[in-house]
Amino acid sequence: MIPRVPDADAMRALRGALGAFATGVTIITAFDEALPVGITVNSFASVSLDPPLILWSVSKTATCAEAFRPTSAFCVHVLAAGQDGLAMNFARSGEDKFASLAWGRSEWGAPLLPGCAAEFHCQVEACYPGGDHTIILGRVLAHLVREIPPLLFHRGRFREF
Repeated sequence: MIPRVPDADAMRALRGALGAFATGVTIITAFDEALPVGITVNSFASVSLDPPLILWSVSKTATCAEAFRPTSAFCVHVLAAGQDGLAMNFARSGEDKFASLAWGRSEWGAPLLPGCAAEFHCQVEACYPGGDHTIILGRVLAHLVREIPPLLFHRGRFREF
């Protein structure tokens, strides 16, 4: 069977339908060689409590995609309400996203952003092909939650509770 290539209108319609699902907003950070990298992601999900696993996906063409290889440390930052500017900063391609930020380094070696609603400190467990993305399965090594409202994304816009 020959796979059907969706046309631009069909892809826009699918994107609109997917936008009806409200999600949290995360920034995933790691190091690529000695340089900190990060990307805004809303494809984050829990997988398992025992062992503790999460997943997310990264475009195969993302400049930071190579930083997420097996055994690499990374941190998932669940953004707090009001951090939409931070989300937009990390959604851009090809810039030093850390240049104007105060950031630290986690115990496991990933870049750490301040003021987020939650953090998941992880190690890449496995990577799987997923169309034009790579699905990253991460083992949670530690987590932290703060009692502050999260940032949400729905129908192409940031939202807050």
